[in-house]
Amino acid sequence: MSSVVVIGGGPAGYEAALVARQLGAEVTLIERDGIGGSAVLTDCVPSKTLIATADVITRTRESDALGILINGSESRDASISVDLATVNGRVKELARAQSDDIRDRLVREGATVIRGRARLRGQQAVVVSASGESDREIPAETILIATGARPRTLPDAMPDGERILTWEQLYDLPALPERLIVVGSGVTGAEFASAYHALGSKVVLVSSRDRVLPGEDPDAAHVLEDVFSRRGLEIIGQSRAVSAVRTPSGVEVNLSDGRVVAGSHVLMAVGSLPNTDELALAEAGVATDSAGFITVDRVSRTSARGIYAAGDCTGVLMLASVAAMQGRIAMWHSLGDAVTPLDRTMVSSTVFTDPEIATVGLTQKDLDDGTIRGDVVLLPLATNARAKMQDIDVGFVKIICRRGTRIVAGAVVVGPHASELIHALTLAVDQRLTVDQLALTFTVYPSLSGSIAEAARRLHIAAE
Repeated sequence: MSSVVVIGGGPAGYEAALVARQLGAEVTLIERDGIGGSAVLTDCVPSKTLIATADVITRTRESDALGILINGSESRDASISVDLATVNGRVKELARAQSDDIRDRLVREGATVIRGRARLRGQQAVVVSASGESDREIPAETILIATGARPRTLPDAMPDGERILTWEQLYDLPALPERLIVVGSGVTGAEFASAYHALGSKVVLVSSRDRVLPGEDPDAAHVLEDVFSRRGLEIIGQSRAVSAVRTPSGVEVNLSDGRVVAGSHVLMAVGSLPNTDELALAEAGVATDSAGFITVDRVSRTSARGIYAAGDCTGVLMLASVAAMQGRIAMWHSLGDAVTPLDRTMVSSTVFTDPEIATVGLTQKDLDDGTIRGDVVLLPLATNARAKMQDIDVGFVKIICRRGTRIVAGAVVVGPHASELIHALTLAVDQRLTVDQLALTFTVYPSLSGSIAEAARRLHIAAE
């Protein structure tokens, strides 16, 4: 029986452990903080639970066009408040429950789960340090490193868990921040800015770029900026935060252009650092890049024989779904099962702002810089019958197809439940469907998904 040691219990680690057990390997999983990793305990599950509450408030507040009154008043004029302590309590309870569910499944499937820290000893053993116990060495034919990442901090804006916060510390706040400064306009910053503004905080979003979400589709980012502006969320663009200091009443953030922004709290959302510095990687011959992320190929192999890595510690598309797939691929490859290498162009992702922004495949930038020759159509959701019924007046479906073959190469959906709608387009990209095949597939009327088929129809070229 093959022996596998997995270091890290996040999506990459626990999915790899389950696959390895399915393939008959002896599996030991070592986790320092708790099964589920940051995705379950401090990142994806908590943040999306918080966002779910924010979405309900937004839908209620903006439902006056549907004839909804609250205590006899139009919904946008009614007082809607949130008990943050209750919300955070639910957030943390759901995270704990999800962690327990994953642990229980690992145990049922026959994996050995150890709470402790681990480091490599060469290429075929792992040393485990557990509280109150002597270090012990566990031999392994295959080792998977899945230690994740942590929030990056600035030397002059060190988090204190009270006023200067990382996204891992938000769920301990006893009350809603009166004025929250969010530093960083990437995915994390935009999501929390959107959520806390909906919950009732005054929010200032500080962006070092000329727009929010600089890595996303420009049309989608433009829609989000318009929504933020309409709702009164303040954006300070092209200005970098250099420090954050406590004041008697809150916090001040100093910007690179000399301005000072005052608030009650500040959230530092300035990127992530890999958890790779205590693993003895160099001694085992595991290569990293200049930032400390582990270098891997498309089947998750590192530079060291028998050692694989997956998830955020590799810096490859830092998404829970990608981490899980990397972990599965590592085990399929190492244990001799059929395997398809990771293809980044097939990965779908979502920014859980309001509205949501979901993408898959090649992008508008690929078209603009000539990476592919193709055609694109952007269809506003405002023309969709179901959207009109639900008073949805923002968002769109964008489809990119290759010129000549008409194969769907990429897509963007902006709007409610974009994270669900993108799946049909992900299947189209993955299975190399043409726009005509997509257009000829039945959709329900009325439905938001009808706009996907309509956008595909608009890309049809009549036969000569």
